[in-house]
Amino acid sequence: MPSRKKTVPAAPPQKKAGDRRSYENPLTGRYGSPEMSYVFSPQFKFSTWRRLWVALAEGEKVLGLPITEAQLHEMRAHLDEINFEAAEAKEREIRHDVMSHVYAYGLQCPSAKGIIHLGATSAYVTDNTDLIQMKSGLELAAKKVVNVIAALANFAEDHGDLPTLAFTHFQAAQPTTVGKRACLWIQDLLMDLEIFERLRDELPFLGVKGTTGTQASFLELFDGNYQKVQRLEHIVAERMGFKRVLPVSGQTYTRKVDYQVLQSLSGLAQSAHKFANDLRLLAHLKEVEEPFEKGQVGSSAMAYKRNPMRAERMTGLARHLITLALDPAMTAAEQWFERTLDDSSNKRISVPEAFLCADVILETWLNVAQNLVVYPAVIEARLRAELPFIATENILMEAVKLGGDRQELHERIRVHSQAAAEAIKLHGKPNDLLDRIAGDKAFSKVKGRIGEIMDPARYIGLASEQTSDFLSQHVQPVLRGHRDWLGLTGEVSV
Repeated sequence: MPSRKKTVPAAPPQKKAGDRRSYENPLTGRYGSPEMSYVFSPQFKFSTWRRLWVALAEGEKVLGLPITEAQLHEMRAHLDEINFEAAEAKEREIRHDVMSHVYAYGLQCPSAKGIIHLGATSAYVTDNTDLIQMKSGLELAAKKVVNVIAALANFAEDHGDLPTLAFTHFQAAQPTTVGKRACLWIQDLLMDLEIFERLRDELPFLGVKGTTGTQASFLELFDGNYQKVQRLEHIVAERMGFKRVLPVSGQTYTRKVDYQVLQSLSGLAQSAHKFANDLRLLAHLKEVEEPFEKGQVGSSAMAYKRNPMRAERMTGLARHLITLALDPAMTAAEQWFERTLDDSSNKRISVPEAFLCADVILETWLNVAQNLVVYPAVIEARLRAELPFIATENILMEAVKLGGDRQELHERIRVHSQAAAEAIKLHGKPNDLLDRIAGDKAFSKVKGRIGEIMDPARYIGLASEQTSDFLSQHVQPVLRGHRDWLGLTGEVSV
């Protein structure tokens, strides 16, 4: 038989950092910010494990176990100096990540190795670290949400009085203002911010629960002293920055916590997707666009194009983030009794990816919101093209006030409107509805007021006032309360 031509290059013998022949997750290698990437990095993870071991040993010492200050000092000295190679080599031998890092930490802390992880099970470091990572991730996401809100608030204030054609079903409807439309985006973000901050503040700590959540190993350590076991848990939680501890658990915290957190990130993705879709439609209409750099290429074939790549990136990542929320939902449903391990492999992917997706979305959103480009002339032209149809009710009311017959005038407007629409759709002619009405003797008394009636500001209702009130009463208090977070700039690396 003829030999088959190889279509896939041979894999490298060993993966190396920065190797272009290995898969690289675009959420970290292409898009993401260093801050969020660090929260889910091995350095952050294993340094947190060590901080948890120190907090546990400190609590046990306070409560009377024979742990010396010298041992604690030795452990504290190596919190961030992770000997990764030793841990990785040990894990290849014993196939257990936690015990591999207990061993590696012990190599650096020989006098303390006997009290590292004392009384604990693996979930003590893995689960509590997961919660710390999510708490930190929510804080970072909330900070970026505040900055996106600030950017959109500036945009809304600048364009709060600029009339624009509103759409229902993407069909022309009563006008609104550009700023009022932006307030719809901001309102969704305010809801997301509230949820992020509530979850961040209320996220529970697993605590020191033992292998099945009964705390039996710690009860043994303290010779059956129930109060000391409870005190240990609160000491550790407080030292790790948590106000709440789960009152009961199996070996792990309930996986519904992961679902609640990722559901909140899914909510952000929904807000971002709606904004980005709106912006893509506005770009098509040539009314509002995302920033487009001087040397940016919109298409490899069509040099004139200005594709909304940032908004499209947001929608693509938002879809992925929305679907990621299904992972912890299924994981929570699938847990057996006090624990199974089918959650671990899934959590390693779904939780970090959800936060990284949210981070990229927010970075991109901030970049767009701070640099939106508005084309008032195009906005006005489209509004005026549709305004004759929108203004017919006002023309009708004015004519009736001046003595006209409402039913007769309504019928004449209906006939003129259909004729004008037919001329536009079938023959590509401009909208001449006003000329038709002005030339109709039935409207002779109102003819001189048509220009006044056609002022777009007459048709925006309370859009300007709603924008001003919303910004002053609902947005500015939030921004003042988070003033220390303001000042970020959205970065789009590629």
